[in-house]
Amino acid sequence: MATATASSPSTTTRISPRTALIASADASFRHRLSTVLSGLRWQVREAQGGAQAWGEAMDARPQTMIVDSWLPDLDLDEFLREFRVAFPNVDVVTNDGTSSHEGAPGPFRPEILYALRHVQDSDTVAWNTAPMLGDVDRRSNSRLSASCESPSVGPSLSEEERTKPNSAPPKFVHGELNSGACEGTVVQPGASERIPELVGNSACILDVSRRVRRVAARTTPVLIEGPTGSGKELVAEALHRLSARSRKAFVAINCAAIPESLLEAELFGHTRGAFTGAVQGRVGRIEAADGGTLFLDEIGEMPLGLQAKLLRFVECGELQRVGDNATTKVDVRIIAATHQPLAELTKSGKFRADLYYRLAVFLIRTPAMAEHLEDLSLLVNHFLEKMGRDTAVRRIDETAMALLRGHDWPGNVRELEHVLERAAILAGDETTLTAADIEFGAAMN
Repeated sequence: MATATASSPSTTTRISPRTALIASADASFRHRLSTVLSGLRWQVREAQGGAQAWGEAMDARPQTMIVDSWLPDLDLDEFLREFRVAFPNVDVVTNDGTSSHEGAPGPFRPEILYALRHVQDSDTVAWNTAPMLGDVDRRSNSRLSASCESPSVGPSLSEEERTKPNSAPPKFVHGELNSGACEGTVVQPGASERIPELVGNSACILDVSRRVRRVAARTTPVLIEGPTGSGKELVAEALHRLSARSRKAFVAINCAAIPESLLEAELFGHTRGAFTGAVQGRVGRIEAADGGTLFLDEIGEMPLGLQAKLLRFVECGELQRVGDNATTKVDVRIIAATHQPLAELTKSGKFRADLYYRLAVFLIRTPAMAEHLEDLSLLVNHFLEKMGRDTAVRRIDETAMALLRGHDWPGNVRELEHVLERAAILAGDETTLTAADIEFGAAMN
């Protein structure tokens, strides 16, 4: 009986499920590779970028990850370096068939290479992959020619894929031309590092982008410090967009815009009859952000009493609605922002030091406009293009630009946007802004 049990098929031939994670912005590549691997009895998880791949890896614990040569949200080298530390048992293979893992290849590497070769043999898109597995043939040259005729999209893409944001990778990757780039293509170095929400190629703007990319995929609390109008909320939105929580809610609340008497109920929610006027219960902003991101703007304006209640939530992840005795468990990532120096406020007792240290685990500083005036032209073009959707304004002459360059911009990028909007109104039907249309002073209101 013991021998029969030992030789039973249920105990000797059972195959453990194998999971592969495909990280690529190319939906067509993911679909084709997923189809092949599924035929080889793999379970397949897909991710459009690095942040989503990180979340899928935490959930599925795959044996193998196939990663594209470019990710739309994270620097590939940094992502792989941190991924290997967090998931040392995952065999990581790039889409050209090479390994990015310093150890021995995983036991399923031959099947992964077979699947990649199969996908390459049926591939007609050149812009997303280098020649795979060392096979350099006439097909590579024909695909490269096709990519030069239409550099942003391959011939087999659907209309949905052609119009999807981030569907086509940049031609400049990590300081050198991508193998799919057409000869003569010139792209600004560092442009691939900048997140779309930020405009400019100055060192301080690129530094903000790098810090955003490094921390976005984590659940680490982030504190954004910077002067008013410098783009703190844009940075917070980018952190959410590039995170594994991007499918959930991004909930923002301005702590300075809500009266102190109502701020607690706004944050934590309240039950019916909890206070005068509370005719029905209401979910607070924190609970509304469950699974997503909570953005606390102007956190430095939060009253000390409420800071203590927020601290308790940050520590244990539980909240109590106003007028309720029960607690609710909520999973949110907290991003806070302020134009005030919180570290200095803690010394004077105006901000709780224990809350500060829990919020400022990772600090991002948005620069004042005066610190990156070399980006002025790019910012002007960006705002004119944005306004061009509703008005006829398309250009600005040199006299107007000279005035803009000479201004000290106390209201930062937001002031620039307001100045240009006011100038467009004053220009009327004219398509070119001149010095006569530029007025300063009211943009900070």
